[in-house]
Amino acid sequence: MILSVSRRTDIPSYWSDWFLRRIKEGFACVRNPMNPHQISQISLSPEVVDCIVFWTKNPGPLAKRLDELDGYPYYFQYSLTGYGKDVESNLPDKKAVLIPLFQELSRKLGPKRVVWRYDPILFSRRYSPDYHLRAFEEIAKRLEGCGERVVISFVDLYTKTRRGTTSLELLPPPSDEELLEFAGKLAGLAQRHGFIVETCAEKINLETVGIRHGHCIDKPLIEEIIGCRLTVSKDKNQRPECGCFESVDIGLYNTCHNGCRYCYATYDPAQVELQIAQYDPSSPLLCSKVELGDIITNRKVSSQRDTQTSLF
Repeated sequence: MILSVSRRTDIPSYWSDWFLRRIKEGFACVRNPMNPHQISQISLSPEVVDCIVFWTKNPGPLAKRLDELDGYPYYFQYSLTGYGKDVESNLPDKKAVLIPLFQELSRKLGPKRVVWRYDPILFSRRYSPDYHLRAFEEIAKRLEGCGERVVISFVDLYTKTRRGTTSLELLPPPSDEELLEFAGKLAGLAQRHGFIVETCAEKINLETVGIRHGHCIDKPLIEEIIGCRLTVSKDKNQRPECGCFESVDIGLYNTCHNGCRYCYATYDPAQVELQIAQYDPSSPLLCSKVELGDIITNRKVSSQRDTQTSLF
């Protein structure tokens, strides 16, 4: 099993106490997003967890306690963008805190296990294509030698994300030709500083400018980290454009404090306050407790390692 921690909320930043307690106790419970009264109990034993993929904008709280993850392979998807407080309101200072954290994490884990994400990219009067190119290059300079790949995507304005971006004076969506020109410049800047650019769940083909479709839950990378092959398939529960492989996510929507205006996973402020008020690091459920009417079932999970074939 590949464990996703988490597409739905920033567990390394806000809920690392809960997560590490779940690791210590060997299981976590997760509500079904489509039917909240259905709860799955998931084993977190090292025997079944093949790799953990962390998604975060601020790994600081978890980075201090990585020794508690001995026996678990893992890597980080680390988002660092050029946005200010008007878009990402609750993040620490990027130059003073978040970029040095990326550098420190890379020194501990190696550049392969810290994947830089510059996403999602939205265009507005303030955040023009030229602005993004300048911000991207500035971050790339600081991260040179600390990573190998950078993941980009362009913002999808779903109903939930459209509400949060109404005050940002977004520009009309660029044409494919304009995106191709912009992406080509981005790829050139990335290459200058030692990064390969990949896209996340994008329909547009940017291979002509040197950008390939990526896999955030990345089977080849995980196989390289653990030293053997995985018998895992593409994740059918994601969008068709998504290249991720199957994983189990233990997060909960509407529990993130980052304040990102474009977020699809945190979209109901009242629900955020209600759920965060229920946070108990000793609960098997994140920001929730088992209630009357809940049905708990053990989810069957197992290692997907092909121990018959080694990569070395």
